[in-house]
Amino acid sequence: MHVGCERIRNATITSITTTITTTTTTTTTKTTLQAVPDGIIQLISQPSPSPLPEMKTGPLHWGAGMAGLLAWRNLAHDRSRFAVTLVGIIFAVVLIAMQIGLFLGFSDSTTNVIRHTRADFWIVAKGSQNFEVTLPINERELFLARSVPGVAQAEALLVQFTTWKTPGGGTESVIILGTDLNTGLAGPWNIVEGRLEDLRRPDAVMIDRVFMDKLGVSRIGTRVEINNRRALVVGFTQGIRSFTTSPWVFASTRNAQRLSGFAEDQTNYVIGRLRPGADPQRVRDDLVRTLPRTDVYLSEAFAARTRDYWMFTTGAGASVLVSAVLGLLVGVVIVAQVLYATTVDHLPEFGTLRAMGAPRAFIYKVIMGQAVISATLGGLPGIALSLLFARGSEAGAAVILVPPGLAVALYGVTLVMCVLASIVSIRKAMSIDPAMVFQR
Repeated sequence: MHVGCERIRNATITSITTTITTTTTTTTTKTTLQAVPDGIIQLISQPSPSPLPEMKTGPLHWGAGMAGLLAWRNLAHDRSRFAVTLVGIIFAVVLIAMQIGLFLGFSDSTTNVIRHTRADFWIVAKGSQNFEVTLPINERELFLARSVPGVAQAEALLVQFTTWKTPGGGTESVIILGTDLNTGLAGPWNIVEGRLEDLRRPDAVMIDRVFMDKLGVSRIGTRVEINNRRALVVGFTQGIRSFTTSPWVFASTRNAQRLSGFAEDQTNYVIGRLRPGADPQRVRDDLVRTLPRTDVYLSEAFAARTRDYWMFTTGAGASVLVSAVLGLLVGVVIVAQVLYATTVDHLPEFGTLRAMGAPRAFIYKVIMGQAVISATLGGLPGIALSLLFARGSEAGAAVILVPPGLAVALYGVTLVMCVLASIVSIRKAMSIDPAMVFQR
């Protein structure tokens, strides 16, 4: 009976075929339990056609497009923080633009009149440091200059500080500029009311619209008092300023001599033009030998000397330059702070990327993408606001210059600031432990 039972058990094991079907995402496998002579059950697996469609798998692609998408979603996910980030960048851009624009405006105003003359050379009293403040020279120097070979024409130019009495009884410092109206080498420009020929009238002067309220003038025909002498306003210019903030008062040479107290044979400058084909340096050397009691400059050199004096020697321009540099540094700090805070808020997401096997270069791309997006969306509105403020400053005594080149440079500066600020963020993002994702 025992032998019969054993034969029945072996026959049962041999005849048992149980099929277990397991399904994965790619294949279906049929597994059969089969008896072997030793009485051990062996698993034999055979692939069988899957009823499910085959899915292709592969490594994740950590490309620039994915990095840009994640950068944008990181920033736009929290709209309130993103708005704060953009406001911080806009403020930084406007601050930098205003400080640099003021520096450029002051620098431009130091040579405003020099650049708007058609003179090739300037003859001044020996030792003169700048355009506005100089000593008188005798008219004899004018005739000597005309005798030098290569000089096509020469004329006298008078520049002198004096006082202007306002209708209210107060006084203002002004600078009289007397020119020869017959040659047109110098004189007022951007005349918006009146005519240049009106300056030929006795006691006639022109001022700039920017200083009308300051000088107590409301219209053409206003009678004023300059250096205790009566004068008549016959016209207005627009946008002519001086670095000293003292208004320019334009007049003919004779009227300027009378209003400033100069004698008829005195002036401040002799300016002139060269003959076509003349060597500027050679003519200058001849003028120096002919007029030993004066200094002779070519126009570019005299403008540079005046600009350097007011911007650096006096320290006034240096303070503006320091303010511009401080504005740049403050802007960098603001941008660095807001971008760093944005990165810290998304540290878990960066940890997730690292746990998924994202390479370091991909993390760099994401953070740099955030910097570029922030620089663009914050920098461009900041530049637009700066241009509006610069345009509005044209009605004031201190002009802010934001030329197209500066506007382009501002975007570059903003981009550099954001990238530099991101360097700190990169170090923070790469220092996190990917395991932190599983501890949350």
